[in-house]
Amino acid sequence: MDLGLKGKHALITGGSKGIGRAVAQTFADEGAHVAICARNAAEVAAAVAELKGRGVKASGSALDVGDAGALKAWVEASAAELGGIDALVCNVSALAVGDSQETWEKTFQVDMMHTVNAVAAALPFLEKSDNASIVLISSVSGFEVDFAAGSYGAMKAALIHYAKGLSRQLVAKGIRVNCVSPGNTYFDGGIWQNIEKNLPDLYASTVKVNPTGKFGTPQEVANGVVFLSSPVASRISGTNLVIDGALTVAV
Repeated sequence: MDLGLKGKHALITGGSKGIGRAVAQTFADEGAHVAICARNAAEVAAAVAELKGRGVKASGSALDVGDAGALKAWVEASAAELGGIDALVCNVSALAVGDSQETWEKTFQVDMMHTVNAVAAALPFLEKSDNASIVLISSVSGFEVDFAAGSYGAMKAALIHYAKGLSRQLVAKGIRVNCVSPGNTYFDGGIWQNIEKNLPDLYASTVKVNPTGKFGTPQEVANGVVFLSSPVASRISGTNLVIDGALTVAV
């Protein structure tokens, strides 16, 4: 299926590895030009080079998305370099699981406020698009209560609420807003690889409770994100797409 993304312009925060990298690659494979950001300059440079090899324009910057000024500057520079913004994917998470003041503050600043600030910076450009889309990456931990209850789960739940509210606020401007909530997703350098090495019992028990008997892949999540961002999903706004292999049981 042609998703109608050829020549479109997509921005992805946290696009150097994992889910964000797979999202950027999938946009590029559909012919969309992409801009990414992440903290590690070397990883950003490597990802941008690989994305350019897919035949599209690609750019990237190393920054801390918790820095509102730096994030705004990246959005504006990326829009200028690519020629606009049609899709924004807010993917970065502090992955701060816990119930301390530190985890609450870090999760609020990174997971929540980076999303709010990225959306605010991108809106003037999205308003000019004929197929504008925002996708926020939440988590099954924001959809149901699990071991990550506390700062991480609460902020991921807040993102789902925020996306729903935005979908109503922006519909008249032709901007669609959706959420994607992945289940446990495994990739090199990711949190579940670290848990596999350092907390093998937690890793084994997590695999066991998933009906598929395995973790998801970044590509499986990216497929949903890019579909929701495409003109093919023109009637879908305000939804939370759970990609978890039937892990969650809420109706």
